[in-house]
Amino acid sequence: MPFTIESGNYGTVDFSKSVVLQSNDQKPIEFVVEREAAKMSGLIKDMLEDQEGDDQTVIPIPNVNGRTLKYVLEYCEYHWNNKADPIDKPLRGKIEEVISSWDRQFLLTDLIKGGDEKQHELLIDVIMAANFLNIKDLLDLTCASVASMIKGKTPEQIRALFNIENDFTPEEEEKIREENRWCEES
Repeated sequence: MPFTIESGNYGTVDFSKSVVLQSNDQKPIEFVVEREAAKMSGLIKDMLEDQEGDDQTVIPIPNVNGRTLKYVLEYCEYHWNNKADPIDKPLRGKIEEVISSWDRQFLLTDLIKGGDEKQHELLIDVIMAANFLNIKDLLDLTCASVASMIKGKTPEQIRALFNIENDFTPEEEEKIREENRWCEES
């Protein structure tokens, strides 16, 4: 599991096996994570490959706050040597039915708070972080979760779920429905 350290207090960090990742919070939170786990991120992997040996590696993560980074790193620490099963696309059925019990617990405990799909703020933050950090498996899991949430819902229900304002006139909306009727038929 990644752990936090007091900013700049690297005496206990074995930089031959670990890196320190800094969140973008006002007072950055520093997480110590295994190098191999951090390499699940394409962005971090490229950065580590560009550096020499076992240097004291502290990497700022500019687009990710500490709360979100904690979950991203928890996922990486678990899955770097325990590869996630691929998720079929298109998603068939509910996400809970096609993922491991660890992923189900990870997803439905905090990312979708208590499994209540209306409580998905952290899920969206993790999607953004996984995209920025280029963590394909995490991005697949979280996006499939959103796909599962919207499957079978009307546009109005989706707007309500994600607090999206409808800025189309009724005429514009009808035109879009006509142009995309083939989607509803399949």
